[in-house]
Amino acid sequence: MKKPVVIKIGGAILDGYDQGNTFALTALLKVIASLVKQPVVIVHGGGCVVDEMLTQAGLVTEKKNGLRVTPKSHMPIISGALAGSVNKAIVATAASLQLPAVGLSLTDGQMVQCQLSPLQLGQVGDPKPYSSALLDTLLKANFLPIISSIGALDNGELVNVNADDAAVAVCQLLNAELILLTDVNGVKGAAGEYLASLNYQQAKKLIDRGVIAGGMTAKVNAALQAANKLRRSIAVASWQSPEQIVDFLNGVSIGTRIQPDGC
Repeated sequence: MKKPVVIKIGGAILDGYDQGNTFALTALLKVIASLVKQPVVIVHGGGCVVDEMLTQAGLVTEKKNGLRVTPKSHMPIISGALAGSVNKAIVATAASLQLPAVGLSLTDGQMVQCQLSPLQLGQVGDPKPYSSALLDTLLKANFLPIISSIGALDNGELVNVNADDAAVAVCQLLNAELILLTDVNGVKGAAGEYLASLNYQQAKKLIDRGVIAGGMTAKVNAALQAANKLRRSIAVASWQSPEQIVDFLNGVSIGTRIQPDGC
């Protein structure tokens, strides 16, 4: 079996209220359907959908350094949005393309264990890979696992997990390649140009100067963590050009390649 690839999706591609973005999700899944004997796992967030549902419930969203603060009172809505509405919408879209998708959360099959994040973000989990048994079984049977970023603590409480961190944990679990798809073509430098590659020292300078900010800070930090643990580069690229995934699997550099320390 080929080395699996974990594809993290989020941002506007998951805003199911916009027909254009639904088209983008379909285009991405069509590319995945075209891959021959390539094990693929999708990990998703869905912050735009969560924000809308929280607003409808009269609740206010707070973020720290691009990361969502999650009070316990918000978890029923967040888990319902991510593990329910968003996950099943992706599974249904995949099924319409004859992809044998299976909707999961991080806690299914004990694939990932979570502790509360030390960043004081409320009911937010810090994920660690635990058991690949379920995913190994599904991938060997040619299923497409679609995993929401909802995990659980040891006591059974549900936690919200940053989707980039969730993708990193799943990537570690499977020793897989990792592509973090975002709304832009990669990470921008100080002059507004897209960077072909980025290492820790370069990223730290750009973060300190505010060039990398908001949600991109969390994405870059997650990619750096994955690159160091896996000892290989991680791609940050745009979902608007899903055909890049084929290039990536053929060894072509796409988006911004986040490099491990020492590279």
